[in-house]
Amino acid sequence: MRSTLHPPRSAAILADTPLEARRIECAPLLAGAGAALAARGWTPSTSSNFSMRVDERHAAVTVSGRDKGRLTPDDVMLVDLDGQPVNSALRPSAETLLHTQIYALKPEVGAVLHTHSRTQTVASMLYAHAGSVRLEGYELLKAFAGFDTHESALTVPVFPNAQDMHVLSREVGAWLALEGAAFGYLIAGHGLYAWGADLAEAMRHLETFDFLLECELELRRLRS
Repeated sequence: MRSTLHPPRSAAILADTPLEARRIECAPLLAGAGAALAARGWTPSTSSNFSMRVDERHAAVTVSGRDKGRLTPDDVMLVDLDGQPVNSALRPSAETLLHTQIYALKPEVGAVLHTHSRTQTVASMLYAHAGSVRLEGYELLKAFAGFDTHESALTVPVFPNAQDMHVLSREVGAWLALEGAAFGYLIAGHGLYAWGADLAEAMRHLETFDFLLECELELRRLRS
């Protein structure tokens, strides 16, 4: 299924060019994604953060504190997979480590998106006690890579929020290392992380999660 969000499509790993050239290639792609997501109200204030893999050891990530609907080339920087800046005095997003650990543990991932839509935030609070949301029986599950039938189920974990990114990343990392862990997770009171082989797939997965979470919230309301 096609997403209604349409960022420019890119390869999961960019051509063999110097790191700075790769950052410059990633910047307008991430800016386009940011503008599309901000238009939907999914990046309130200066929240949210986006990234793309540039090679096996580096990623391009949005700079901390920027309006994600108005990103410029200077609002995207390079980091290594330990989350440390590369050739820059700028400060990456505080949650950069949550991006880079996905690249480190999942070499097939080319882009990671983190947003704060109302649906994502409410669902993260509502299901925090249960620790997960199970999405099952929906036709739209086929929008996820590798799913070819509505007779499928996907469990989305909900992790407790923490200001210490090392603590949070260790907990998330244990789940990422599990066989079958895929596509996204929620952080309680915070929002959603979603990823894909490239930016277009990450956008499709993000939109699918948001729609299915909205369905689950509506079903709970109607059944109450």
